Amino acid sequence: MRALLQQISLFVAVGCAAAATHWAVAVGCVEAFHMPPLAANLIGWLVAFVVSFSGHYRLTFRHTRTPWTVAVRRFFLISAIGFVVNESAYALLLHTTAIPYDVLLALILVGLAFATFAASRLWAFRHKPAA
Repeated sequence: MRALLQQISLFVAVGCAAAATHWAVAVGCVEAFHMPPLAANLIGWLVAFVVSFSGHYRLTFRHTRTPWTVAVRRFFLISAIGFVVNESAYALLLHTTAIPYDVLLALILVGLAFATFAASRLWAFRHKPAA
C-alpha cells in the first residue's frame, strides 16, 4: 500500500508539472502569437508529452523493467486518446460556455489526470515477464 501511495504522489507531481507545461505553452501561444485556443492546445500537449513521459518513466514507474521504446509507444497512445477527449471537450465547452479559455483548459487537464494514471499503471508501464 505504501508503494502505491508513493507512486500516486509521484504521478501527481509529474502530472502537475506536465499540466502546468501544457497550460503555460497553450496560453503563451494564444497570448504571444494570437493562435486560436484549440491550435495552441495541440502545441501545449505535444510539449507536455515530453515532460510527462520523461517524468513518469524515470520517477513514477521507474521500478518497471518495461523498455522505454515499448513504454513510449503505449504512453503516447494513452496520451493521444486523452488529447482527443481533451480537445473535443475543449472545443465543445469553448463554444457553449462563457468560461474563459485558460480556466476551461485547466479544468479539463485536471479531469483527465485520473484516467491517465489508471491506464498508465495498468498498461503503458506494465512489464510482462518473459514466459
